[in-house]
Amino acid sequence: MTLAPVSPGFSTTVEALRLREWQLGPGQPTLVMDQFSAEDFHLIVDDRADVHVSSKDGRFHLGWFPLGRPGTNGEGWKIAVTGTAEVRGYHLSFDTETPAEIVAAAVARVLETSRRV
Repeated sequence: MTLAPVSPGFSTTVEALRLREWQLGPGQPTLVMDQFSAEDFHLIVDDRADVHVSSKDGRFHLGWFPLGRPGTNGEGWKIAVTGTAEVRGYHLSFDTETPAEIVAAAVARVLETSRRV
């Protein structure tokens, strides 16, 4: 009786792996910035060419740092929503190479959850 030799690893095909192409690279930041109106938000470009957007009530802030946020390890986007006396706020960060489409989707969702009081 002979046994077939066992090879390490596994055998598969490209079709079985269902390979995908993933969007990479920073993309177009205007996809994010175009979501903000001058009626509801302030826009500031600082001396480093970083862009800051804040809501008129000051509770929402978005920072875009094309060269990385100072004092961080490659943070390119920062979204922050200030909490209330009853509920804590939150923040999200994305690195400089996160596709703008991903950041735009996160911003859109945050804006969808806001309402005027």
